[in-house]
Amino acid sequence: MSAIPNCPQCNSELAYEDGDAYACPECAHEWPKTTAANADEARVVRDANGNVLQDGDSVTVIKDLKLKGSSTVVKVGTKVKNIRLVEGDHDIDCKIDGIGAMSLKSMFVKKV
Repeated sequence: MSAIPNCPQCNSELAYEDGDAYACPECAHEWPKTTAANADEARVVRDANGNVLQDGDSVTVIKDLKLKGSSTVVKVGTKVKNIRLVEGDHDIDCKIDGIGAMSLKSMFVKKV
């Protein structure tokens, strides 16, 4: 049997499982079973070829990407250095020479 943690708000030992969360009967506080540390471990970002990406990697763009609100295009073969992984639909933050800071989807890049 897994140990149920004490309530993070009132430190009560009477906390119980409620679906995919924990609940405290004393202060009515509810919190998810997964912690932020577990969520980061479970999250894996992969490039178009299935390679695992990490912060600081270099990638190459595999498709021409039009930028919204601009006539600028990120061309195929553009190399992007020192990426940073973030949460969300566009899961890579980077700085591209000549364009500036932007977000990319991992499905349009390959690891170098």
